[in-house]
Amino acid sequence: MADLTYRPVPHDHDEFIQKALKRKGFGEAYAALADEYALARELLAARSRAGLTQEEVAESMGTTKSAVSRLEAVGRHSPSVTTLKKYARAVGCEVEIRLVPASRNAKASGGRAKRDP
Repeated sequence: MADLTYRPVPHDHDEFIQKALKRKGFGEAYAALADEYALARELLAARSRAGLTQEEVAESMGTTKSAVSRLEAVGRHSPSVTTLKKYARAVGCEVEIRLVPASRNAKASGGRAKRDP
């Protein structure tokens, strides 16, 4: 019978990113999704601190494991504030939303930040 002992593969995310940044186009694509990646890292870190599985979070939120998996993944879907609040409660956190002043580039152009179309 096969040995089914759990042996996680070590992963150094920073090393992975440094290697990937050498590939053409990766840096621009990664930068374009920086906010989404930051949110995913926050969600995963909060769930990890709470010591919960996706199944346990899903049960607490009243949803499915696949919905939690999609929420924690970077993709085309942007979660609603209501969904983020449910996730936060499930992992023992609160959602904090802040608007911060735009970068110096926006100030140099008369204080106007670029608007999304």
